[in-house]
Formats: sequence, structure tokens, C-alpha cells
Amino acid sequence: MLLGEYHHNIDDKGRLVIPTKYREELGDNFVITRGIEKCLYVYSQKEWDKLVTKLNTLPFTKKAARTFTRSLFAGATVCDFDKSGRINIASPLVSYAGLDKECVIIGVNDRLEIWSEIAFNQFMEENSQDLEEIAEHLFEDNHETL
Repeated sequence: MLLGEYHHNIDDKGRLVIPTKYREELGDNFVITRGIEKCLYVYSQKEWDKLVTKLNTLPFTKKAARTFTRSLFAGATVCDFDKSGRINIASPLVSYAGLDKECVIIGVNDRLEIWSEIAFNQFMEENSQDLEEIAEHLFEDNHETL
């Protein structure tokens, strides 16, 4: 399970250090792609394969399924770490996520998310007031509490 929040700078060549704890979880090869809300998703090969299996069940006749899978797969790149524990993020992905210098890397259970620090802070600020209500609605159907 991927957890936590780390702050690192991306360099001019699109290289970003990934914390050791995350490197161990991701393994030697992993997939980085466009995420939702202008961040990047990083999946271990095992988690990527699970996602692909789920996506293969979507009906290609549905426009939403085609749009989502196009975005996800078109931006996807298989990566590995260099000797310094960095990943090299392709320039289209850097542009998509607005990664300039300061980045936030968060663990979100089965994936990492890479955000520009500005976008992450804005996202957290915009949603912080609604977290209680969001949690209530997510769990009310299951009659569960946190």
C-alpha cells in the first residue's frame, strides 16, 4: 500500500527523485500516465495490469470509455529508476501536470500521484471544507463508518 506525502523538485530534464519507500513498492519497472485533475499517476506493473484488466471490460461502444482509455493509454510510459532513484518524466506529461519545479508525490493506496505543488495545494484548499460531507456520502450507502 502506498501512503504518505513527499516534496521534491523536478529538474530541467524532467527528472524527479522518488522516495526510497515508494521505489521499493513500485519495483524495477512501472507505468506513469496522465491522471485525473491534472496530476500524474504512477502504477507498479502489477497494479497497472489489474487496471488494464478492468479497462478491458468497458464497452468500446461507450464514448466515455473510449475517451478515458485514450487519455490513459496515450500518455502511458513504462519507466525505471536511474542510479540516483530518479524517474525521467516525458515532456508531454510534465506539461500536462504543469510540473515546473516543486512537486508533491503522494501515495494513494495502489498508485502514486505526482502533482505540481501549486496545483496540489489548490486542490487541498478547494476540497478541505467538503471532506466531512464527501466521507459521509461515500459510506452512507454501505452503512459503514470510518
